[in-house]
Amino acid sequence: MSPAVHTTSKNDFSQGSVIKNILGLALPMTLAQLINVLYNIVDRIYIGRIPKDATLALTGLGLCLPIISMVIAFANLFGMGGAPLCSIERGRGNEEEAENIMGNSFVMMVLCGLILTILGLILKRPMLRLFGASDATMPYADSYITIYLLGSVFVMTGLGMNSFINSQGFGKVGMLTVLLGAAANIILDPVFIFVLGLGVQGAAWATILSQGLSAFWIVRFLTGDKTILKLQKKAFSLKRQRVLSIIGLGLSGFTMSITNSLVQIMYNASLGRYGGDVYIGIMTVINSVREVVSLPISGLTNSTQPVMGYNYGAGQYGRVKKAILFMSVVSISYTTIMWGLVHGFPEFFIRIFNHEGDLVAAGIPAMRIYYFGFFMMSLQFAGQSVFVALGKSKNAVFFSIFRKVIIVVPLILILPGLFRLGVSGIFMAEPISNFAGGLACFGTMIITVWPELNGKKKRTQT
Repeated sequence: MSPAVHTTSKNDFSQGSVIKNILGLALPMTLAQLINVLYNIVDRIYIGRIPKDATLALTGLGLCLPIISMVIAFANLFGMGGAPLCSIERGRGNEEEAENIMGNSFVMMVLCGLILTILGLILKRPMLRLFGASDATMPYADSYITIYLLGSVFVMTGLGMNSFINSQGFGKVGMLTVLLGAAANIILDPVFIFVLGLGVQGAAWATILSQGLSAFWIVRFLTGDKTILKLQKKAFSLKRQRVLSIIGLGLSGFTMSITNSLVQIMYNASLGRYGGDVYIGIMTVINSVREVVSLPISGLTNSTQPVMGYNYGAGQYGRVKKAILFMSVVSISYTTIMWGLVHGFPEFFIRIFNHEGDLVAAGIPAMRIYYFGFFMMSLQFAGQSVFVALGKSKNAVFFSIFRKVIIVVPLILILPGLFRLGVSGIFMAEPISNFAGGLACFGTMIITVWPELNGKKKRTQT
């Protein structure tokens, strides 16, 4: 348990307005996520403005996203797996074991980063071909991912070890870590891409140097005097059971990232087959727009989780229901508004990332198909958030896999050949999955969780 949630009354979510409690958390969490999103998409914004071959360069970067998602998945495996265990041991007063967990996680991140670098450099070209790279886009994709993979250890450390800063209650330091890397990336990108004329390679160098700066900041903090738990060599000795515990707890975050990578691979490969390079570029833009427009809803649902979880643990089941209702209504309202904006002004969103005529012209109908019924996605977000908050993480993982692997992937393969839908059929996979997956996830949550809360409330009153 982190010190911030130990005994301080200001973190007693069973008191005061449920809505105020949620909104009080939503602002800093959304801000931190905004910084992280800027970190991820700033390369695409700059690359989309390269004077020559901007679309091919953007497409090349899009082809690298599944590999990047894999690296992030392994960072989540050890970061999200180790940090909660670290907090539990701290709560028990066993700081030595907490430091051992952190040290083991750090070693696993470094080792895994080195292995991913070696394997990635060996397999990069076959993987890129598998993901849909053509002769025209391969040079851009190969240039970017080669440099990115050389910085895998920085990426793993920067993303994974930041969880151990947050788990100790240093939320502002954790946010500053992300801000430091994002600011460096925003500054270095135009210098490397345009001033030095390095293009896609410049974007990759800016990314790994920024991640390296974040990693250095994190290691320095965790080995300094201001931290509670210290990262030290004596904790680097790996213990089998400890490592298995870390991996076991981190599997949910790992699974979600890997399924994201799988969906990206399927989209790129199918779009390359049915539409060519320009449609992979469109998919890169669509993914980037989605990261931006879904940010507030992600911040809201994530910030509602501790409020729901706290009140659930405190036996305040009526407050849990109020939190679910507020989150659901706001989520559906916001995504409905964003659906209207994206449908009405798709060109505006596309031009944030690319100005080339072919991509813009083909991207407008693709955006409208992909985002059709966008409000249904909020049901998936809300349902999964409730499951996680109430300790039903297996349900959250199942519905993530259900939507992405069981629904999206088969539809990407089937719909293009159905009634000769082609690329339109590929883009239809997302709205269909949002309707089917969103209804299944949210519906299951209402059917299973709501009666449980009612039943517990009745038992409490009797």
